[in-house]
Amino acid sequence: MAGERKSSSSLAGTPAKILLVENSRMFQEMVGEALEGQLGIPVIHARTLAEAGQAIEAQGPFMLVITGLVLADGNQDKIVDYFLARHLPTVIVTGVYDEDLRQRLLSRSIIDYILKNAPGAVEYLVWLVRRLERNRRITALVIDDTETARQLTASLLQMYGFGVVSAANGKQGLERLNEDSSIRLVVTDQEMPEMTGIEFTRQARTNYSRDRLSIIGVSGADKSSLVAQFLKNGANDFLHKPFSREEFFCRISQNIENLELIGSLQDLATKDFLTGLANRRYFFERGQQMFDHAGTHKKKLHAAMLDIDHFKKINDTYGHDGGDVALKAVANAIAKFARPQDLVARFGGEEFALLTPDLGHTEAEYFFEGLRARIERLEIPFGEQMIPVTTSVGVCLDRRKSLTEMMSEADRVLYLAKAGGRNQVQMAHPDSA
Repeated sequence: MAGERKSSSSLAGTPAKILLVENSRMFQEMVGEALEGQLGIPVIHARTLAEAGQAIEAQGPFMLVITGLVLADGNQDKIVDYFLARHLPTVIVTGVYDEDLRQRLLSRSIIDYILKNAPGAVEYLVWLVRRLERNRRITALVIDDTETARQLTASLLQMYGFGVVSAANGKQGLERLNEDSSIRLVVTDQEMPEMTGIEFTRQARTNYSRDRLSIIGVSGADKSSLVAQFLKNGANDFLHKPFSREEFFCRISQNIENLELIGSLQDLATKDFLTGLANRRYFFERGQQMFDHAGTHKKKLHAAMLDIDHFKKINDTYGHDGGDVALKAVANAIAKFARPQDLVARFGGEEFALLTPDLGHTEAEYFFEGLRARIERLEIPFGEQMIPVTTSVGVCLDRRKSLTEMMSEADRVLYLAKAGGRNQVQMAHPDSA
């Protein structure tokens, strides 16, 4: 059955490292500094094919090759053949615009063709590399009943770094979505047996919102109404067949970046900027859902407040930069210790909050004591020093009348833990309220 195997791109799994082959030292320095400075991606330089070969052998594999077309030991065709024969994703940069050459090169399996003396060329290269690197963490689903069309679309997506899953019709496409949570992009044909692309889009939108999944419809039919039908049923975009490779890549990138922008805006609203944990607002929104679910299904739910001991002393000793380092280290330790079903948030200042469902009382005692001990063992480097850190923890066992009451009870026993000498866990049982 089509789509049972995920196809990885040649970019996936390869270390984020770039080979830049160019005879202009000035352009090499500009591109290298921009890529390393803005993206933190190592760039290996070569000025000839011979040097490129040595770099590939000694320092490969490379995520990407950026190469000029004027080298001392190779003409245009030889240069392109050299890298494509080694299955290296390749971007061409050239100082001369030649439409015939451009069309000939774009008919090959290169990623892009860029005029290096055009305004914004270096900025475009930075954007392109960033996009290709991010694509490696995204899976795309291709739905088309024609195998050749399906393979063509899949090969283009793989060229741009995506992992690809395929399906022969809309029904299979829905199955793929349910099986693979990493799918963020769908390219679906319209004319298919069993389920059309529009019907697939309509059904997919019942479970996958626009901020979670981007859907692009495609069709070779000459019907102007198809665009509106796709968009009204939940598609993000539409492409007419046949489409150019450049148009395809631009549309795909635009839709993926819209998803990322929405995700960034959501992060600003729901995440703490310093630690990356959920913020107080999101904690109460999601926490209320967990509280209601526990009540409906008669499940256990525990709430905890955690406070870094003597945090003012850390700030006074190591400065606010040291305090931030300690906060991030503790936040990371809590996030790694927590289970997937737990909710962790930075509550404010040096305080953190947790909701832990489905733990018995004894399990909860072991869990929070283990978390306290894990934080006490942290080694937090700051310059040439190590910042010691401990925490006090207050836990409200079992569900109370409201989530607010649970957090207040956890906060009350947190202060008992601090009054009792800090670096300890205090539990509030239901009959102690």
